[in-house]
Amino acid sequence: MIDPNLLHIVNYCHPSCTPLQNIMWLSADDAYMLARQLAQANAGATAFWRFADFENYYPRRMETDRLLYDAFIQLGGKPEVEHPLSFVLQGSDYLHSWFDHGTVTTLPLKSIPDEVISFTRGDSMSAPRPDGVLPVFTKEMLLRQAAEYQGTLDDFMQEIADTCHYIEVQVWRKLSTD
Repeated sequence: MIDPNLLHIVNYCHPSCTPLQNIMWLSADDAYMLARQLAQANAGATAFWRFADFENYYPRRMETDRLLYDAFIQLGGKPEVEHPLSFVLQGSDYLHSWFDHGTVTTLPLKSIPDEVISFTRGDSMSAPRPDGVLPVFTKEMLLRQAAEYQGTLDDFMQEIADTCHYIEVQVWRKLSTD
């Protein structure tokens, strides 16, 4: 059994960006303009490949966020925004590197109300969905799985890393850095 008080969520932000923001919160015109600026200013940064190809990324992100939103609502979620902030459960060295070791925001999982947080196995943009369904689960479902797990938190996280790299966390409300 895993102690739920040990669980936390982590957001990674490139040094060129402001933490706990989402480009999808902007109008489409402003999002495209900002994506172009960030891609040009950070041409060598891995984190900005999606902004360099924003014409393809933006509609895919819109579709993915709509699938996440709809699935979360079906599970009883009460999102406060249409596009979530992305975190990962317990952190990810891979993502920390991918975001050029920028700002890291860590929050205890228990500090986020159940009705504004959802989870997917792996990156939601990469999750398989041949039938148009994106498998989403709730905080209650995650905590139940952790409580039933017969091993340590490290073992649990290693199994996740082996199967889907990480658990993505969607926070469906705006947060501040204060």
